[in-house]
Amino acid sequence: MDTPGISVMPLVNMADMRGFNQIFFDNVRVPARYRIGEENRGWYVAMTTLDFERSNISSAAAARRTFEELVRFSRDAGNGGRLIDTPGVRYRLAEMAIEIETGRFLSYRVASIQARGEIPNYESSAAKLYHSELNQRLAQSGVEIMGLYGQVREKSKHARLRGRFARTYLTSIGSTVAAGTSEVQRNIIAQRGLGLPRA
Repeated sequence: MDTPGISVMPLVNMADMRGFNQIFFDNVRVPARYRIGEENRGWYVAMTTLDFERSNISSAAAARRTFEELVRFSRDAGNGGRLIDTPGVRYRLAEMAIEIETGRFLSYRVASIQARGEIPNYESSAAKLYHSELNQRLAQSGVEIMGLYGQVREKSKHARLRGRFARTYLTSIGSTVAAGTSEVQRNIIAQRGLGLPRA
């Protein structure tokens, strides 16, 4: 990163956080000793690393922890009764539980392919697509179930669950872009998983 011609500009997201950067390459020359893999095959090396990154096992675990916090909140909160006793809230939590388990099994499928020494491809894209969009649905469910508390950011004295859902609601938009957009994932699944022609 200290090679002449490389400049980095942080990107600030809607939650006022910095998690990604814009990187500019201006006449950058990288010595051959830094090459990874076969010459002129860099794109394929990069895509193979993404197939491993997209397993989203950590996303499955994070979604489960977030969901469990929302369930605890729903058991403890409410005006004159517990939120979890409201049929609409219970239905929404049940739907989220099913979706989270589905995501976990998609990630396990990728892990099992990796454990056999194979490289997952469209399977990783399916897991990535599912988890990034699940993250958005879980954040929206949390904001809606928590009501006004769901909109309060972490620095407020009124924040519940450390403002998790307000923050996650804002940051979850980027999850459908990072590591490949949802549209890219759908194309990979269609072409490599289903054998459909390129459009």
